[in-house]
Amino acid sequence: MSQTNIYSVEKLIEQARLLAADYKKMMGKPLPGVSNEIAEHDAARYLNLTLCEDRTAGYDAQRKKGVGPKRVQIKARAIFNDNFRGQRLGQLKLDKEWDSVILVLMNAEYQTEEIFEATREDVFNHMDDNTNRMKRGAMSVAKFRIIATLIWTKEDGLDASAWQHL
Repeated sequence: MSQTNIYSVEKLIEQARLLAADYKKMMGKPLPGVSNEIAEHDAARYLNLTLCEDRTAGYDAQRKKGVGPKRVQIKARAIFNDNFRGQRLGQLKLDKEWDSVILVLMNAEYQTEEIFEATREDVFNHMDDNTNRMKRGAMSVAKFRIIATLIWTKEDGLDASAWQHL
């Protein structure tokens, strides 16, 4: 006998947003792992992506249709003030096959504000010269925002022209 799901995914994600925001306020630190789950959900929803079951190939989602990079890594960062100083992306999988990296920026309430996307070529062309950082696939949020294309905003939604140049 199968059990019926009493919660929708949307409802669970909204509850995760509230829990993560409350946890940060009470404990003074982010609740581990929650921002990535929220970001992947929002990126798939807002950008028409299909999340991958198996993430070992080096990407988290694929673009269903339309123009733009197809195999996508998704990174998340909740910003608790307007200062990006010291904020870093999660480790990029430089040795795997992927076409772009998406960065989902969320506010202190874990609501998505902006989504940026950078192609593989742009990421490799702008990696830090420090070889240890490059080996780890490390890049700052500020640098990523400079090299990436803003493809979605809370105010305007998806910018359909973002990848027309491909």
